[in-house]
Amino acid sequence: MGDTDMGDRAQGRHGGRAGDRADDGGGVARGAAGSPDAAGPAGPAGTGAVDPSTAAALAAGITARRVSRKEYEKELARLQTELVRLQEWVRHTGFRLVVIFEGRDTAGKGGTIKRILDRLNARQCRVVALGTPTERERTQWYFQRYLAHLPAAGEIVLFDRSWYNRAGVERVMGFCTDDEYDDFLRTCPQIERALVRSGIVLVKYWLSLRDEEQERRFQDRIDNPGKQWKLSVMDLQARARWVDFAAAKDEMFAYTDIREAPWHVVDADDKRTARLNLISHLLSVVPYGDVPHERVVLPPRQQKAYKRPPIDSQTWVPRRYVRG
Repeated sequence: MGDTDMGDRAQGRHGGRAGDRADDGGGVARGAAGSPDAAGPAGPAGTGAVDPSTAAALAAGITARRVSRKEYEKELARLQTELVRLQEWVRHTGFRLVVIFEGRDTAGKGGTIKRILDRLNARQCRVVALGTPTERERTQWYFQRYLAHLPAAGEIVLFDRSWYNRAGVERVMGFCTDDEYDDFLRTCPQIERALVRSGIVLVKYWLSLRDEEQERRFQDRIDNPGKQWKLSVMDLQARARWVDFAAAKDEMFAYTDIREAPWHVVDADDKRTARLNLISHLLSVVPYGDVPHERVVLPPRQQKAYKRPPIDSQTWVPRRYVRG
């Protein structure tokens, strides 16, 4: 990788500028002690350390506040209303937005995406979650199957995992060659810069998760019949190779944390606050505003004669429940 293009990395091969917590394999320790057992926003008890997420808030002049479950629901509803405004503005202006969600298994990517989509129009905001490539796709240029899903004017696309599969699972599990991996690191920043030059806004999130919290969530999937479908053999293999994935993530950041499309790291140890923090950040990076609307007036209903067929001629769903 002696090519000058490899100078795209932010700060050398091991140390991208968007430092993650040491327990997630990042180059920056969580607080001075680097302990994964932080006592709260102030860091591990007795150290006086500040975790990176809190430090970022302080640098931005943001004061974090604790939220109860009730407050979470209220704030989520407010943010979802803002997302509706954002989508209307995107549609009205022809804006094109791509949001990438990456992170370890159980980090909460799908749950966060679900909350973002909850009130949005699926015709204008869609999720791309590609499975294992087909035999035909394996013969294509690697980025081809992802770029086919980029938005047209007025659309938002959310990637639940993305082309960064090559830098993570494919690299660690041996699903790509060293040459293919090196080519990805060389090419990815160029492609992302080209997307930004074309007018697409590209926002990349890494949901950061502690070792202990991932273990707890995996165990919950094992014990809960309603969640067992989420657990795969690949998940278990990835869990066993935690350190290998951490090193792969570090190198991915080092090469692809570029000024035009930086990585934004989200503390995902608590799912609810992670959702609020990510959505509020997303809203802050898109310059959306109100869209003018004409006053809506319901038209009168038709009055011409209509004879309804007998109700019992139709097949009705049994009424198992009634309003209490």
